[in-house]
Amino acid sequence: MKGGGGWGGGGGGGGLALGLKSQRRWRGLVIGVLGLVILSMLVPLAFLLGLHNGFRPAPPGYLSEQQTSASNGFGEFDHHHVRNTWNESEGDQSIHVRELIRKLGPTLPKDVLRDFTNEAKNKTIGFPVPPHIFLQSPPSANNTKVGAVIEVPLYTKDVHDVGKLCEFKFGSYCLWRKEHREDMKDSMVKKLKGQLFVARAYYPSVAKLPRQDKLSRELKQNIQELERVLSESSTDGDLPPQIAKKLQMMEATIAKAKSFIVDCNNVDKKLRQIYDMTEDEANFHMKQSAFLYQLAVQTMPKSLHCLSMRLTVEYFGSPLNDMELSLAEKYIDPTLHHYVIFSNNVLASSVVINSTVMHAKESRNQVFHVLTDGQNYFAMKLWFLRNTYKEATVQVLNIEHLKLDSHIKATPLYLSLPEEFRVSFLNVDSPPMAPIRTEYISIFSHSHFLLPEIFQNLKKVVVLDDDVIVQQDLSALWSLNMEGKVNGAVQFCSLRLGQLKKYLGGNSYDKKSCAWMSGLNVIDLDRWRELDLTETYRKLMHELAMHEGSSEVVALHASLLSFQDLIYALDGTWLLSGLGHDYGIDIQAISKAAVLHYNGNMKPWLELGIPKYRGYWKKYLNRDDQFLSQCNVNS
Repeated sequence: MKGGGGWGGGGGGGGLALGLKSQRRWRGLVIGVLGLVILSMLVPLAFLLGLHNGFRPAPPGYLSEQQTSASNGFGEFDHHHVRNTWNESEGDQSIHVRELIRKLGPTLPKDVLRDFTNEAKNKTIGFPVPPHIFLQSPPSANNTKVGAVIEVPLYTKDVHDVGKLCEFKFGSYCLWRKEHREDMKDSMVKKLKGQLFVARAYYPSVAKLPRQDKLSRELKQNIQELERVLSESSTDGDLPPQIAKKLQMMEATIAKAKSFIVDCNNVDKKLRQIYDMTEDEANFHMKQSAFLYQLAVQTMPKSLHCLSMRLTVEYFGSPLNDMELSLAEKYIDPTLHHYVIFSNNVLASSVVINSTVMHAKESRNQVFHVLTDGQNYFAMKLWFLRNTYKEATVQVLNIEHLKLDSHIKATPLYLSLPEEFRVSFLNVDSPPMAPIRTEYISIFSHSHFLLPEIFQNLKKVVVLDDDVIVQQDLSALWSLNMEGKVNGAVQFCSLRLGQLKKYLGGNSYDKKSCAWMSGLNVIDLDRWRELDLTETYRKLMHELAMHEGSSEVVALHASLLSFQDLIYALDGTWLLSGLGHDYGIDIQAISKAAVLHYNGNMKPWLELGIPKYRGYWKKYLNRDDQFLSQCNVNS
């Protein structure tokens, strides 16, 4: 019996142990599930809080923001010295948001920031704020290439005054916002917000008054009611029917609160707190809007992505009549007029070619060479096989597959589009309080310096950016006597090389020389080869790469100095720039220009493009193409 009892007791103990293990296992599963649920709630919350902190206003002394710009609200500079200038509360910023913003924003040369912080402590009129270049990563998919900001020496009374200027901080976003700003027409909503502002200021003082609990509760209820109404309504039309009565009740309650003697310092303190909170909220929304604007202009539109994908699929799915062999002689015939376009945008390059051909007196002698990357090569190939441009010839080249004698085989070639920079400056002789001027320039990138090697049999080419349209016959460019110069370009004399001496260094160049613009450039390849400018560019790149932290700073330096004293100034009527950022261009100037250049963020193929200029670009689209209809490109 004892043995049997022992066995039975042992069986009961084993069952109890199994039960406890089962309960523990079940409890562990429940805790795990609850943990996952809580984590799924906290991650989005952490992201939102991180996003909010990511757009906090810059501290005093943070001179400029990019946008592309000097440190725009789109990015924060991950440099030790910058972090030390921020308030400690910035330490909780979301890392993943900062990484996203930094990819879209600029990088900052450390030496630039070090020079600025050392010199910006005691600024007076006549002492220039050091120039800065804020540059970002390679151009985005949609070919919006404003990749940098240059701030040339600024003569200003106070560094903080400079930081308040919108365009100086956010670039063309401010121009866009100014153009699309709407005055607040909802007077009732505005009045409600004003009353709520005052009620919040008085409430803490009223709550401390003895024997005024009823008034305190009444004021609190009115505040909560207006907050609820305003959270659901943004216009007068959204307000509930009894809102006028609610407003009267609030006004009466505020009048009662004002009738009591309260500590004015408390009310003043609360008003200032609310004002600061409102200002912070406004700054947050402004930086958030600027970030979303930048995201929009750097993202390829869905319709263009659709077009590229459909063309690529169609290229491999349909038999094609490739006429490359029959046209090979025209590609290298130096007696013809050769145009070169660097582009990853099918539609943009098509518009450039179509507009050039339509205004040509004779299209038979025109040959267009479109250099693109591997991702867009097949889409480009099919497009230009399907579409003809009078009697002009179009060749599509994949720059990644070119075999150049002087290029290192182990180093792959890649497509780089013209570099664009936003330049903010104040002339030395301007009044102390004069507004800072902001201009946009565009220059050659690395790919342009391969031209003599790619087209070894040609003597002269005209280089067109893919964000231009042609309005006149360009044949006169081929008869220009360039007087031994290499690059025929429209000069940009609002900015001179001497103003960029911080980055160009030395005294080996004429400081009074004007900067020049890409967009329309006549290139004498024979003279280029004679002077071996490509090797000059490579040497400059190699030397500067050892001292500069940013590849774009190096490219700017090398590109400008490579053509020092080798720019042939074209008449200003050949090229009109600014249609991608300037809303105020004169219509007569547009009609007289031979070429229109949409440099800036607001490209004509984007929804954010300036409406009154988009019509000039859209009329050269081939609207009958079935792929444009399928991808809603015409809408």
